[in-house]
Amino acid sequence: MIIAIDGPSGAGKSTLGKMLAKELCLLYLDTGAMYRAVAVSALHIGTSFTDAERLAKVAEAAKIDLVGEPNTLRVILDGDDVTAEIRTLEVAQAASIVSTVSGVRRVMVEHQRQIGLTALNGCVLEGRDIGSVVFPNADFKFFLTATPEARARRRFEEDKAKGLISTYEHTLAEINQRDERDVSRTDSPLVIAEDAIVIDTSELDLTEVFERMLATINSHRSSTR
Repeated sequence: MIIAIDGPSGAGKSTLGKMLAKELCLLYLDTGAMYRAVAVSALHIGTSFTDAERLAKVAEAAKIDLVGEPNTLRVILDGDDVTAEIRTLEVAQAASIVSTVSGVRRVMVEHQRQIGLTALNGCVLEGRDIGSVVFPNADFKFFLTATPEARARRRFEEDKAKGLISTYEHTLAEINQRDERDVSRTDSPLVIAEDAIVIDTSELDLTEVFERMLATINSHRSSTR
């Protein structure tokens, strides 16, 4: 079973993806973490973020592994645990640039497909182009969205809980900037797949969204037995 969850930053994809993977005993794949790992590698090497060719080579050379259960997932880059580092504001900003590079995306998409197809029972993948590019034939496609203000509030509260220093206004500006990059990039822009189930999470508790997604999956599985 392949479950694709797409949507803009802060819509709840990671939390809900982990919840579904745990409930259904599937592998959880945070594709955003993979782009952040490439950004970490580029920062460590000192690669210019305007050098698309070099960034693609960094992506090709990077050995990225995601280890553990959904709620305790560790991101391993070239043998080093970078789980904490990929969540810094610096890496988040760098990753939003790295993810627009066509060469990087081609490498990551192939890697994501291999992981998804070799997962024992199936995989829950979340990102920006899972249902439209990575797995266009996924068994289930969800597109989660919310207003920029709602997403900024969530992200700000998450960052504050982690001890990261920021402001709501700065977080909102970053959300809007990320949205612009995601929808305007030439390679794999953020789009809603034609057969995706769209859920606006602006006014919904994530538990409500989870129950709606799970009910959709279970209903389909029951009807095909």
